[in-house]
This record gives sequence, structure tokens and C-alpha cells, in this order.
Amino acid sequence: MPERAVTRLFQNIIISLGWLSNRINTESHIMGHSRQYLRVLLQLHISGRSLLKNTARQTDISASNLCPMLKIMEQDGLVSRKIDEEDRRNVWYSLTPAGKKIAEKGMLEMRVRIAKLFSGLNQKDEARLTAALSTLDEILNSIKENYKE
Repeated sequence: MPERAVTRLFQNIIISLGWLSNRINTESHIMGHSRQYLRVLLQLHISGRSLLKNTARQTDISASNLCPMLKIMEQDGLVSRKIDEEDRRNVWYSLTPAGKKIAEKGMLEMRVRIAKLFSGLNQKDEARLTAALSTLDEILNSIKENYKE
């Protein structure tokens, strides 16, 4: 199958986003928590109540590593845990008010770092980038909604 231009461009974007993500997250220690810890809090903040397996997939952290992290977060009062009434093998996790507070602080710090990263853009480039990112966001959300594994 011949390579489509969209494939190569998107590959370049993924690589660039990885680089940008590393710049944004290099100092992500909020209230003494690691990047991985914050990633879990942010994912639960974004997704809301979630099963362990879904959070593991969304954060790219194995369930065997995520489970003890969530246990610590529960002990710290950041995450609540509830066994599924219909299938007791499943456990639902969600943020407590204290967990939401840390996640919101993490989201704010991320926005500040992103703003700093793009602070050197002139108005024309910022407008072009905003339009392109808006289009990209719409298309990627459509792909996510229609994706079947």
C-alpha cells in the first residue's frame, strides 16, 4: 500500500508532540508527586469514574503498576475506590475533592507551560496554528468516536 501524505505528516506531528510534551512535563512535580502519578490524576480528572483496565490503557501504565499507585492515592485521600455491584471483579476509581484539586492545579500548570512554549509566536503564526489545531482536534475526536479495535 503506498504511503499517504497524511501518514508521514501525522508521524512528524506525533514526534514533535512527544518533544513538546517532554518540554512541558520536565518539572511536573506538583505537591511532591511524580509525573506518572500526576498523569493518573489528570486522566481520572478528564475521564471521570473509570475502571482500572481503562485507566491503565489511557495512561499507558500497566495494570500491575497502576494498582499499587491507586492504592497509595486512595490512602492519601486523592482517589476513591468502589467495587462494581454487577461484576465484583471490576473496581471503579474516581477522584476525591482533594484529588480534583491537585488535578486542576496540574492542568493549570500545564497550560502555563504550554503558553510559555508558544509565547514567541507572532500573531499571524498563532492564528494559523490555532486554526490548524482546531481542525486537527475535530478530526482526531471524530476518529476516536468512530474507532473500533
